[in-house]
Amino acid sequence: MAREGAKRSTRKLKIGRRWGLNLWGQAKSPFNKRKYKPGQHGPTARTGGNQSDYGKQLKAKQVLKGYYGNIGEKKFHKYYETAVNMKGETTQNMIGLLESRLDAVIYRAKLAPTVFSARQLVSHGHVNVNGKRVKISSYQVKPGDEITVSEKAKQMPLVVLALESAERDFTDYVKVNSVNFTATFVRVPAFEDVPYPVQMQPDLVVEFYSR
Repeated sequence: MAREGAKRSTRKLKIGRRWGLNLWGQAKSPFNKRKYKPGQHGPTARTGGNQSDYGKQLKAKQVLKGYYGNIGEKKFHKYYETAVNMKGETTQNMIGLLESRLDAVIYRAKLAPTVFSARQLVSHGHVNVNGKRVKISSYQVKPGDEITVSEKAKQMPLVVLALESAERDFTDYVKVNSVNFTATFVRVPAFEDVPYPVQMQPDLVVEFYSR
């Protein structure tokens, strides 16, 4: 289990370096020290340069998908399909769907230091939505829903330290009660409201899937 967890952590850290970005704005990101791609040819590989339209669209998709915990391609494409069939702009709808994921809301509430650890809290049964345990990290939270964590989770250093961390700010669309370890999803945010530490281009993601 420890070895498997280490592998997951290593893959997670490589996501940002693969695209030449400190994807989550973390002070300890390896990209802060090694601004090149991972792997044997990393130091000589280019992270920028001229790209085709397809290359730009692919990068935008991979970066956005990676930011939300490296969501699987089939699931990520489903978000696009759902967004297309909703009223309003597809790009805004897609961001709203991603930010409404339970693991994303937990991350925004600073009840976990990363979206990956937020996902683990959910899968291990430490998260309730409106008093009912939910173990599906992609669960769509609705405005007004209250998220709480288990008594055991309240004692976990990663949860306590995440709440106390000054590395990230709270958002106005997730109301947090730090004393009780609870959060309320106030509203579905617009793209402009989301505090991405790097530039996201959901319009290019839509272009990628609409080819």
